Amino acid sequence: MDMLTIGKMAKLNNISEQALRLYDKMGLLKPDYVDKQTGYRYYNIKQCARLDMISYMKELGMSLKQIKEHLDRQDVDVIHEVLKRQKILIDENIKKLKQKQKAIVRSIENYSRYAASPRKGVVSIEQLPQRKIYCYSCSINIYEHELDAYEYMLRELKSHILLHDLPMIYFCNVGSIIRKDVLDEGRLASNEIFLFIDDDFEASNGVEVIPAGTFACIYFDSFSFYKEKKYAGILLEHIKQNNYRIVGDYICEVVAELPIFKQNERNMFIRLQIPIELC
Repeated sequence: MDMLTIGKMAKLNNISEQALRLYDKMGLLKPDYVDKQTGYRYYNIKQCARLDMISYMKELGMSLKQIKEHLDRQDVDVIHEVLKRQKILIDENIKKLKQKQKAIVRSIENYSRYAASPRKGVVSIEQLPQRKIYCYSCSINIYEHELDAYEYMLRELKSHILLHDLPMIYFCNVGSIIRKDVLDEGRLASNEIFLFIDDDFEASNGVEVIPAGTFACIYFDSFSFYKEKKYAGILLEHIKQNNYRIVGDYICEVVAELPIFKQNERNMFIRLQIPIELC
């Protein structure tokens, strides 16, 4: 059978001539014959079998270097082990993609909530579902500092996420929490920030569940923390005037990060929420 030029070999296999030259350089797939005078590469049709295996292993996510190592060993058991390892990697990638998908859906819901939220500064009574959070304790009281300190706290949280190999995609949903016993004392004090996480999140340390229930809520946007104290006061006064009973922790949820910056500062749309029982 006639030898195939590099162009014909590339066309037959739907790859580029550049790829074949790279395979030749790496020793992954050498031409069957090279004309010493012209330097032209020629291939045998039978070499398509090795090229098919290379393409197959690339589709599995293996690097060219890995493919060459395993093909050179010509060991079926090695290929079997490689396939099992690649399956684990693919499963991990699928898991990460699903986490990203959920985060995107959550962000879409949050921006929809922003667009349809009650008037800013007006208290609403809402039925909220059970939610899962991952808590992190900082070194300072959030409410004794301004936004610059908050940014340092977020850097600290980011480092914690990376150190513990947590999904960075959760970082888009950060909030803070004031425990009920502190709230009962009439104080706004907390060193805890949290991430909203998915129900199937596997870690156990630091994970808490916010039970479903009735919540007194108030919405506002803010470039600084002084507004939170103001609207928290409005929310607590409303609860007091209506004789509602506080039955859980105070949650400050950043519903959405707004792409509007004043003096380079973060702009957040916030929902304060306190679980209550109606008397």
